[in-house]
Amino acid sequence: MKHTTSICCLILVAMASHALHAQAIDPHNNSAWAENIGFLNFASASDPAGSQGVFAAPDYLKGYLWSENTGWVHLGSGGGPYHNSSGLDYGVNRDQGTGELSGFAWGENIGWVNFSGGSLTSPPNPARIESDRFMGYAWSENSGWINLDDDEVFVGVSACIVDLNNDGEIDFFDISAFLTAFTMMDPIADFSPDGMFDFFDVSAFLNALSMGCP
Repeated sequence: MKHTTSICCLILVAMASHALHAQAIDPHNNSAWAENIGFLNFASASDPAGSQGVFAAPDYLKGYLWSENTGWVHLGSGGGPYHNSSGLDYGVNRDQGTGELSGFAWGENIGWVNFSGGSLTSPPNPARIESDRFMGYAWSENSGWINLDDDEVFVGVSACIVDLNNDGEIDFFDISAFLTAFTMMDPIADFSPDGMFDFFDVSAFLNALSMGCP
């Protein structure tokens, strides 16, 4: 009982303090294809899986991509929009009007990834978030084109993964739904996801809750 009460208190603190409204990656559509390095997973970054995956705020992205072949690619640390004026202030921005993505991500093994690169294709096909999914192309000098535009392999954004009772609002009822699911080991509470129900799921839920929903 004490354990559950502590979890509930943590969640309430996170809920009271969240300020951002962001979209998480759709766990069922979470990958893009890069011609020279294979799949990039937008949702599984870090250990436990997903705890530092990508979130799309209204005007910037944050988090990491994961590539089996090249490792982590960092899209931004939060607090954007990013100026991209130095190696200490980089990240991917999102135009609130058009959904177009711009700016740079950084991978230790592949260098800079230009999310404005798709604007240079013929015809132009800029990277963007449109109709609840990523579209267009990004460019890496070392790894080539990153295709966000495939009809079958694409990155979707979830409307709101913490709206567990699907009523369109984020409130105590969602916290209650999570705690019930967590106690019953229901898969909807496996926020890591790693097939286990532990503090990592609580941490991932807190992270998603603090980001809010659009």
